[in-house]
Amino acid sequence: MCGIVGYIGHRDAFPIIIKGLQRLEYRGYDSAGIALFDGSQINLVKTKGKVEDLRTKANSISQEGTIGIGHTRWATHGVPNDVNSHPHYSNSGDLVIIHNGIIENYESIKKELTKRGYNFTSDTDTEVLVNLIEEVKKTEDVKLGQAVQIALNQVVGAYAIAVFDRKKPDEIVVAKLGSPLAIGIGEEEFFIASDASPFIEFTNNAVYLEDEEMAIVRLGKEIKLRKIKNDAVAYPRILELQMNLEEIEKGGYDHFMLKEIYEQPRAIKDTYRGRLLADQGIIRMAGIDQNLEKFMNANRIIIVACGTSWHAGLVAEYIFEDLARIPVEVEYASEFRYRNPVITEKDVLIAISQSGETADTLAAIKLAKEKGAFVFGVCNVVGSSIARESDAGAYTHAGPEIGVASTKAFTTQITVLTLLALKLAKEKGTFSETKFHEFLTELETIPSKVERALEANPLIEIISDVYKDSTNCLYLGRGYNFPVALEGALKLKEISYIHAEGYPAAEMKHGPIALIDEHMPVFVIATKKGHYEKVVSNIQEIKSRKGKIIAIVTEGDEQVKELADHVIEVPETLESLSPLLTTIPLQLLSYHIAVMRGCNVDQPRNLAKSVTVE
Repeated sequence: MCGIVGYIGHRDAFPIIIKGLQRLEYRGYDSAGIALFDGSQINLVKTKGKVEDLRTKANSISQEGTIGIGHTRWATHGVPNDVNSHPHYSNSGDLVIIHNGIIENYESIKKELTKRGYNFTSDTDTEVLVNLIEEVKKTEDVKLGQAVQIALNQVVGAYAIAVFDRKKPDEIVVAKLGSPLAIGIGEEEFFIASDASPFIEFTNNAVYLEDEEMAIVRLGKEIKLRKIKNDAVAYPRILELQMNLEEIEKGGYDHFMLKEIYEQPRAIKDTYRGRLLADQGIIRMAGIDQNLEKFMNANRIIIVACGTSWHAGLVAEYIFEDLARIPVEVEYASEFRYRNPVITEKDVLIAISQSGETADTLAAIKLAKEKGAFVFGVCNVVGSSIARESDAGAYTHAGPEIGVASTKAFTTQITVLTLLALKLAKEKGTFSETKFHEFLTELETIPSKVERALEANPLIEIISDVYKDSTNCLYLGRGYNFPVALEGALKLKEISYIHAEGYPAAEMKHGPIALIDEHMPVFVIATKKGHYEKVVSNIQEIKSRKGKIIAIVTEGDEQVKELADHVIEVPETLESLSPLLTTIPLQLLSYHIAVMRGCNVDQPRNLAKSVTVE
């Protein structure tokens, strides 16, 4: 969840770390801190609040030094305040640490260290860890790297850490288990971060640590990698990053979320580029082509995901069963791993995650692999943990998604899963060649249709102003658009803090209809294809109880227009592709309502972009 940044080299560390923390604030923004080594001492400052608050407070310390570490926090142990903010000192003041993750057995370690005379000023598990490292270093009489290794073999949990020792000022020791960690490699300099965004303008070369690996990053030396468990030598694999600086800047938009909503036509096209060859009637996906038998012989597909990715998985359930006639189960990863699920070698597990680091989804992958299932990953971040843990997979090509509320990740995940379902349907012969070509041709038009859907933005802004002060909202959809209703409600909750619920439209009369009165806005997805007449009946039920109806309809619709208080039109498409269009107005509605309510759109309270802890 938290974001960590480190630098060791020949440049001033302070501006690099501050800029890096700003780029990682999507991972957590309860508090922030920085520690700089000026050649003789560590200068540390930290504060509750955002990185901009840290920048102001940092005027109180020396900002000199070419070595430093920084942290932006999403609180797990200890409330967000100055004391619990990272970095944390050891009792001697020699060691300083930043940490993303959770040490689950910190209480027992803390009790033992307290018996040995250690004092703790914060409520965090991280302060316990840095003092454990110090105790090992002192009692075992070992160097910092060995002390980190021994200490980490005593802890239970997840971590990405960076530790600095003022008595050894030419190195930073880093380690990873469960939480992401990248090392950027420059000319006589190294960058450490939770992802590559803090150092992309300095280098395109990076090493991503594997789980249970640690590295000593030393000035003028190559990175030394070792396995934490057994001290075996590991060999770094240097990746060339495809990200560019422009992708992680706002590009003139007021918020990253709005920028990312408008990037969807390009992101969808980039995701199917090279895979969808409509004129040739071909879908080319290496992860499928090389493992086709696994899918063709599967008894069922299990999809595991969390949040928005779970909603994409629900859309995929409809697509796989409808087109390829393969049974599908969609599971919350957090529940899947704990309910002793039945998994066999005949199952295919598809794991979906924007970041590729979601802790619960990673745990579900490991469980499935232990049972012999084939694991196919769908994620956006090259080199991420899920990409590495999966047997095969497909990247979305959404580009960096900085806004905490996911938008383009959702539509690109649906794009990849649609390609996969179509390819399997073609191989299984579950629909005709003509229908297959129709799907390919229509999918190729989706980016331009998303652009047309975005043209409704001025109208959506007007509608948003009408309902910005609502306290509750309902979202209704049927079939392929039921998951879109869930996603629309989630977006509103995430960024505007308005209570909202999504339901299958037919379920309204089984309870939620009791909530409807003249103060209840109901967002209904009522496109022409897919149970249209049934949805119209549901709208009439709402209208008869004086509910306010905001309908997402197909261009040219007249019937719903007569019933609804507001209509937002989207272009016509195939029913199975309609979620790629109907989600656009709901994203924009959530965005504008949040802005009008004065909410922090890109950094909503209590949330973080990448959930790397349970």
